[in-house]
Amino acid sequence: MNRRLSWTAGALVAASLLAAPAVQAAVEVHLKLPQRARLDLQGRKSVSVTPFIVVSQEGEGRQRVQGRDIDVQKEFNRYLLKVLRRETELKVVDSGPVDFPVYDLAKLRDQTDFWRALGERTQADLILTGGLDFDIQDRSGYRTEEFISPYNGRPYYRQVLVEQTGFEYDILMQVYDGRTGKLLYQDNFKDFQSFEGEDADPLKGMFENLLSLEDRIVNVFTQKEVEATRLLFTD
Repeated sequence: MNRRLSWTAGALVAASLLAAPAVQAAVEVHLKLPQRARLDLQGRKSVSVTPFIVVSQEGEGRQRVQGRDIDVQKEFNRYLLKVLRRETELKVVDSGPVDFPVYDLAKLRDQTDFWRALGERTQADLILTGGLDFDIQDRSGYRTEEFISPYNGRPYYRQVLVEQTGFEYDILMQVYDGRTGKLLYQDNFKDFQSFEGEDADPLKGMFENLLSLEDRIVNVFTQKEVEATRLLFTD
């Protein structure tokens, strides 16, 4: 009887092993994949960049931090023109002074006559505009850290004040057709960077934000290669 039970148990184990799928090894592979431009540029060879509208709680375009006066609009427009000339094949046209009919970005979408007139004046196929919100935040606070007592060699915990500054960039981008004045594309780009130390440079923080967002911004106007991770299973 015991031998019969033993044989039955052995047969069940063998059957389960045969039925179980083979264990596969996984290899992580890093690939660079082409990502098409988000905007259809067929027949469009030029772009005019208008000053982006700065949106902040104070309603001001300048941030004064640690004695430094930062013109958020000026710095961003300078960066954007440089990136478009370097990374795209579009001809960048100076928009000149622009008097927006409204400063509400949601309402600007309906101002087709204004965008069409601006397109006629600049002779640009595309008109790039949008809104900016650059926020500098004090993220200082206490953090628990472990230390070894020099007296008895035992570990203890203590609260340590950490000076930390956060920089948050929020960009709303709109692209209009210079011929029809209609909105062709709209997207929102956000990034947050944090730096330790009370002397964190706000201008450096701003450009760290922009560097982090650069691929996404450029991808609106040109094909970019993006890094992706895939798992390949082997026998």
